[in-house]
Amino acid sequence: MQRGSDRHSAHRDDEMKHELQGLLRSGHPTRTAEWHDPEPVADDDPEVAGGPVLPGSGPGRLEAVRLEVGRLLGRTAFPAGPAALAAVLRERSAPDGLVDRVAALPPESTFRTASELAGALTGDRA
Repeated sequence: MQRGSDRHSAHRDDEMKHELQGLLRSGHPTRTAEWHDPEPVADDDPEVAGGPVLPGSGPGRLEAVRLEVGRLLGRTAFPAGPAALAAVLRERSAPDGLVDRVAALPPESTFRTASELAGALTGDRA
């Protein structure tokens, strides 16, 4: 049944299917000019590109969390306690896992920088 909400004509749809046939059959790009193909993800790309950074353990986690916290909070949010920082993170649409971890920090603590907060979140005070 034709609803009339197609973005392309039937002829253009057939052309597009034909253009994608090689890719679908081979499983890799079939263009002759390599510069058209998207660049694959490198091993040393920051984790931020692959999704939200959440506190946890692992090599380089302190730096990744510090980068994400600094990006989300900026300089104006400090010094502040966990409740105020969690409120700012919610306001700026931070990942829920990060907001929950910040809100769970001891309420009497005060953080002056993103580095201090990242250290408290990861358990690495370096």
